[in-house]
Amino acid sequence: MTVKPNALPWLLLSALVIALDQLSKWWVLAALQPAGVPHPVIPGFLNWTLIYNRGAAFSFLTWAGGWQRWLFVALALVISAVLVAWLARTARRDWRTALPLSLIVGGAIGNLIDRLHAAQVTDFIDVYFRDWHYPVFNIADCGITVGAVMLVAFGLFGGKGQDGVR
Repeated sequence: MTVKPNALPWLLLSALVIALDQLSKWWVLAALQPAGVPHPVIPGFLNWTLIYNRGAAFSFLTWAGGWQRWLFVALALVISAVLVAWLARTARRDWRTALPLSLIVGGAIGNLIDRLHAAQVTDFIDVYFRDWHYPVFNIADCGITVGAVMLVAFGLFGGKGQDGVR
């Protein structure tokens, strides 16, 4: 019985997402004080704006009183564990599964570090057009979002090859 190499080495991509996320947040905290002041990057489209989020996506549960921190910590831990177990059962060459899973794990752990360290997530990427602003986000959020979109897209449109691997 031969054991096929699994996709756990893809966790190196998760580590890269975590590192980029934490380095960017370190820079933001040092360079963009005080919070809430926009710093134009591409006028009319992109600012760096330091924001603290005690909730989740779109500031969900921001004003819940503090218990939400531990809910989101638990969710990040459970989801990351499930996705790592999925990677362990995924063939290493199945990049259509391994790539998005590793991006999601990296993003989840990047924001988990913030929640454990400061009880809030540091966001700073402010995309806007005229008076419309998308909710401010960070590199970890990008990993989660891009990974989730890729997972759905590859699941719907990826198809499988002759050997059963996507």
